[in-house]
Amino acid sequence: MANLLFDLPVPAVPVEGENGLFPVRRIYCVGRNYQAHRAEMGGADDRDPPFFFSKPADAVVPPGGRVAYPSRTSNLHHEVELVAAIGQAGQDVPVERALDLVFGYGVGVDLTRRDLQAGARERREPWEASKGFDASAPVSALRRWSGPAPQGRIRLSVNGQVRQDATVADMIWNVAEVVSEASKLWRLEPGDLIFTGTPEGVGPLVGGDKVACEVEGVASLEFEIV
Repeated sequence: MANLLFDLPVPAVPVEGENGLFPVRRIYCVGRNYQAHRAEMGGADDRDPPFFFSKPADAVVPPGGRVAYPSRTSNLHHEVELVAAIGQAGQDVPVERALDLVFGYGVGVDLTRRDLQAGARERREPWEASKGFDASAPVSALRRWSGPAPQGRIRLSVNGQVRQDATVADMIWNVAEVVSEASKLWRLEPGDLIFTGTPEGVGPLVGGDKVACEVEGVASLEFEIV
């Protein structure tokens, strides 16, 4: 095998209470998975199958990192989400076995260049640049987990002011259904992260903002926009 030209670092996030790191292979994200968020984004009151978009693995910002305000936007938004980390491979996995693939959970923020997203939608163009940019996926340490998925409170505050506050149980498609649907589109592998959707209350961030978020009983995360 030929030598690689570059020795590139592997994106990874810590595991709570352990020395090892969880290497990130791919990041999948679910859109509009809370009814109230669908409504605030102009969506219909329905239960369409979940749709997915991706972020590059190196968009991950581990805990303690700072996030530079990205270029080409004047409307950067926060979207707090429960993150499911995949620890076992699977393809076309039925819902009743989907949680067997989950290594654990964390909390993450899907940062979005909302103005770029809106413009792309109007032109019916892909909105990859609005979601998959550098440092667009801050993620907490992961907590190993077995059994039913978390159902508790999910919230985000900016400079101490609560912006998003809901419960994971409000998701339209639950974690098992999301993992099952994702496995029908891709073969899931250890190292994959799935952002499972955000509740209502998404809003803008500016330089100097301090973001704090949590999924109750799972994980918390803080970072600053610089």
